[in-house]
Amino acid sequence: MESHPVEDSNPAERGDTAGGAVTEVVLPGVVEPSGLEIRLRPAPRPAAGEVVLALEASGVSFAEQQMRRGKYYDQPPFPFVPGYDMVGVVVRTGEGVDASLVGRRFAALTKVGGWASLVALPVAGLVEVPGGLDPAEAETVVVNGITAWQMLHRVARVRAGQTVLVHGANGGVGSTLVQLARHAGIRVIGTASPRHHEAVRALGATPLDYRAADLPGQVRELAPGGVDAVFDHVGGDGIVDSFGLLAKGGTLVSYGTAATRDVAGSSKLPVLKLIGRLLLWNLLPNGRRTHFYNIWAGKRRSAAFHERLRTDLGQVLALLADGAITAQVAARVPLSRAAEAVRLAESGTVTGKVILVPDPADGAAPGPR
Repeated sequence: MESHPVEDSNPAERGDTAGGAVTEVVLPGVVEPSGLEIRLRPAPRPAAGEVVLALEASGVSFAEQQMRRGKYYDQPPFPFVPGYDMVGVVVRTGEGVDASLVGRRFAALTKVGGWASLVALPVAGLVEVPGGLDPAEAETVVVNGITAWQMLHRVARVRAGQTVLVHGANGGVGSTLVQLARHAGIRVIGTASPRHHEAVRALGATPLDYRAADLPGQVRELAPGGVDAVFDHVGGDGIVDSFGLLAKGGTLVSYGTAATRDVAGSSKLPVLKLIGRLLLWNLLPNGRRTHFYNIWAGKRRSAAFHERLRTDLGQVLALLADGAITAQVAARVPLSRAAEAVRLAESGTVTGKVILVPDPADGAAPGPR
């Protein structure tokens, strides 16, 4: 049975009128998508250094798929509001924040909390969205764009003319990574199920069936000397093949453990096991290196972290605005139908990212100036 709205408090007692009551999606525990709860609560008051964003778009990432199973490495205790990233318009500013930000559109990396109609966030973490970009399209490249850009250019440092292997080339990160690589003059081999091969080919990659028993052999036929980088979100035992396909001087970038998403047990053990294996491989004298990518690495150095985030996401958003890359919006689903959005994202039938958008009854957020 689908969930229905639950009032957290009496609307007459809320007091704050910044956008009225907030609609939010709550993950109460380890549940099926139908177990997600739609709740109402008072509108947030921005603290000093914060703004309130009115939601225009938030994505369903692989992180939320892990979280609803209790399998994300450092998720908060249940219950909580999921939502790894979002795009929205500033409707209120806190103390010390320039009031001229009201009415302007920004993207933000949130980790949790983005599946809500109003969200209070630190202004330091906002990245302005270029004018004219559709919010849902911009949303597809927030966490996906930062991840893809940093793995390609900051971690693997792949150069024009080189060849890379992208696993899950039809997914949110994968489809963005393929496009960024092709824009940089890099040859791409992309794995996906056969139903997505035409879409992967349209992005500029050579598609291969990820389930093929002879997948390593097919990759070697296309890149006899090995590939210069492998981007692997799967983990598990398949990571051995990914490492074996590297050319001398190549880099394996691991950024997930999708292989163990549905395996009962510890959320941390698969990640720690994977990192341990990567560290051991880095000790081998074979000219190849490995890296476990974590988008939150360096967050303790807040100023440098946010500057890097603004720079990298800013470049991806500029490419999107210029038409150099194309947003892969799999579907737009109203916030109150989050269960449907999660089921679709987990179905394996879509290319790109499923996007949550405001419910029509919520009204449109004020347009950006």
